[in-house]
Amino acid sequence: IFAAGRHPALSRLSFCQAPCGAPLYPTITEHPMSDTPELPDSAETPTPDSPPRRAIRSFVMRAGRMTEGQQKGIDQGRPRYGLTLDQGMLDLDALFGRSAPRTLEIGFGMGHSLLEMAAAAPEQDFIGIEVHRPGVGALLNGLLTEGLSNVRVFDCDAIEVLNRCIPDGSLDRLLLFFPDPWHKKKHHKRRIVQPAFAEQVRRKLKVGGVFHMATDWEHYAEHMLEVMNVAPGYRNQAGEAGYVPRPEERPITKFERRGERLGHGVWDLKFERVD
Repeated sequence: IFAAGRHPALSRLSFCQAPCGAPLYPTITEHPMSDTPELPDSAETPTPDSPPRRAIRSFVMRAGRMTEGQQKGIDQGRPRYGLTLDQGMLDLDALFGRSAPRTLEIGFGMGHSLLEMAAAAPEQDFIGIEVHRPGVGALLNGLLTEGLSNVRVFDCDAIEVLNRCIPDGSLDRLLLFFPDPWHKKKHHKRRIVQPAFAEQVRRKLKVGGVFHMATDWEHYAEHMLEVMNVAPGYRNQAGEAGYVPRPEERPITKFERRGERLGHGVWDLKFERVD
């Protein structure tokens, strides 16, 4: 996916081009204020004679070069921190060797925010999902450098990870920071935040668990709010205000700081599972 961001945290949700845990082909990266590449019309309008297609993706494939440090992260960090779909439904207590609050982030980009959060909260456990190979390598290298033990990493489709590996009712938080807004109307169906996804997230959260989204694209924030306000089993923690002030626990990225200097806004949404 997904996994899936423009800041480098993504909404990159859907299918990897290699099996989870296998050597990755070049994947994607998105950045704020950049345009999403145009997709061919044929991808949008199937005909009766069209061959079967895979599910709609919320990301596009882009190549990325690996630095020496990122490659070191892949080579040395994956055996220690990496997870694969083949492991099936996880026993999270056994995986981390303890019972602790658990956070999953979809689309951690280059991993800066996830690394900062994990270092600041060693009493909590974190799972990250990302398909952009340099980002995966950067996070793994950071984990090795910091010597952290409370993070595990998937490098494949977030939907598949949720379906096959994350037990229902096991997460205290699910984070989706700065996903691709797919701002053109004909691409809105590619946005990760949709009713079916909201329900999938709800099942994975504990009662009282929180789905935290952030975006720097106002129209996408409105879309998120519209979807989540009618999603069954949730309560908006902001109430009638709609959006919460930037939570202290969400690290500020360099892209967000740049956006603030340019006068761009950021919208945070927190929806709590209530049943």
